[in-house]
Amino acid sequence: MNSAGETNATALTKAPGAPRTTNPANELILAVETSCDETSVAVIRGGKEILSNVISSQIETHRRFGGVVPEIASRKHVESITIIMEQALAEAGVAFRDLSAIAVTQGPGLVGALLVGIVAAKGLAMALGLPLIGTHHIAGHIYANELVHEMIYPCLALVASGGHTELVLLESEGKFRIIGRTRDDAVGEAYDKVARTLHFPYPGGPHIDRLAQEAEEEIVLPRAWLEPDSYDFSFSGLKSAVLASINTAAMKGETIRQAALARGFQASVIDVLTTKALRAAREFGVKQLLLCGGVAANGGLRAELTARCADAGIPLLVPPLRLCTDNAAMIGAAAHLKWTRGEFTPLDMKAEPGLSLEEWSV
Repeated sequence: MNSAGETNATALTKAPGAPRTTNPANELILAVETSCDETSVAVIRGGKEILSNVISSQIETHRRFGGVVPEIASRKHVESITIIMEQALAEAGVAFRDLSAIAVTQGPGLVGALLVGIVAAKGLAMALGLPLIGTHHIAGHIYANELVHEMIYPCLALVASGGHTELVLLESEGKFRIIGRTRDDAVGEAYDKVARTLHFPYPGGPHIDRLAQEAEEEIVLPRAWLEPDSYDFSFSGLKSAVLASINTAAMKGETIRQAALARGFQASVIDVLTTKALRAAREFGVKQLLLCGGVAANGGLRAELTARCADAGIPLLVPPLRLCTDNAAMIGAAAHLKWTRGEFTPLDMKAEPGLSLEEWSV
């Protein structure tokens, strides 16, 4: 049983009698993503070709609260999931009868939000007699790269998002091994908290990134390297250092130099992320480094990682901005890993907010 008292439904079942296309490259997966505050449905052909990828964002709804409100997110998903599904099929130019499988984010994510997508996907799979593929959200972020690049193994993924900061080693296709993770806040969460401290609206990351790149000076902040051989991350001390800088300026009757502070914060984050990622890439002898997750849209991080990978001679893969944030196309790409092996999820699948990436491996 998981923390929500639900039975573990990560085990996939072989279903040789399930509908399949004669050519796996032509299979059509309708994918659903509702893990947080984007409602998205996509149709993917052969795991790599995006026929449609419709995304409905809730940012404007949650902005006045300074962050995502889970109950509101769930209600918004309920209101839009059917419309988004119909739009995705229309844009793809396919009908329900053309589909090969239904994929949906099983976890991690907000349990109420996940359930909306899961119920919709289950209903569709049952009505059409199609196999269901419960998919890992982070596997989706990683395999978003497969939609625009050829992934070569072994490779290393730097996952940077609002809920996750991880280094994931892929020794072969769909085999995930986490070698480093955050011990406290994820990097995206740290960006949003620092942004709130500086009175920027939600989501705060883009504001910090813009201000940092415009700054002409920098308030130097500490780096949390942890143990010498550790690939883990920690950003709680950095947040405390930001707050200390603000409080020190206030006690002196000074106005905090926002741009300089944003540049110092971002420089610390990027230094730790890129240094650890490149050290791991060298240690494990990977052929590619992948940048994944919502924070992959950060201009400062993309630029620094691009430069350092070029100096190190390590090929870097970064999805286009439209595939960095939560979207259903990436879920379809990851679900293709299961489809090609005939591994499908039972219809009694439950939402799993703490779904393990390593256990989800093919």
